[in-house]
Amino acid sequence: MTRILLVDDYPVVVEGLKRILAEAIPDADFGVASDGAEAVRLFRATKWHFVVLDISLPHGRGLELLKQFRAFRPHTPVLVLSMDPEDHFAVRALRAGAAGYLTKKAAAQEIVKAVRKVRSGGAYVSVALAERLAHDIRDGTARDPHETLSDREYIVFRMLGTGQTVKEIATRLGLSPQTISTHRTRLLGKMGMKSNAELVHYLTHTRLHWGRTSDV
Repeated sequence: MTRILLVDDYPVVVEGLKRILAEAIPDADFGVASDGAEAVRLFRATKWHFVVLDISLPHGRGLELLKQFRAFRPHTPVLVLSMDPEDHFAVRALRAGAAGYLTKKAAAQEIVKAVRKVRSGGAYVSVALAERLAHDIRDGTARDPHETLSDREYIVFRMLGTGQTVKEIATRLGLSPQTISTHRTRLLGKMGMKSNAELVHYLTHTRLHWGRTSDV
């Protein structure tokens, strides 16, 4: 029996994944979590062969959840399947310990290919992402300013860019307004910015405002 933990808050996505994976892995046995707390409980309760994780869970702090999985059972591969484009979160997810990264636009056959790769102990990224990473390494491309931010600063950065206030962000992330204000001050400093208007301009120019920025 192959035990697979699916972590996603969209029932239609979960059912679609079940159908795709059950066809490719006949002995698959699924566990399902729709939020961070349930995901942690199930992950700790059972030894899974691998996990398929949406890092855009509501209030789930997806990247932090990934790090928790890796800290508790470092040998359990986690494939991230996200609605965010690769250039938004893929590198951060891989640095956090993900065995692979795919967007939800990926075809069923690519999902199966990725699952088989990480299940066997390998790592999976799309051809486009692999080419980008190889190009950056080969040419020594300097990191974009937003890539200098911590994961939490990056999330706050994108949420501010959608027009959410410090108080709204604090409520959504379960943190204090003072903590969010501190993150804002630090990220603006790292980005060389002085106002939210500059931040919004940068996000719009780079298209980093795409996706459920309040939920990651």
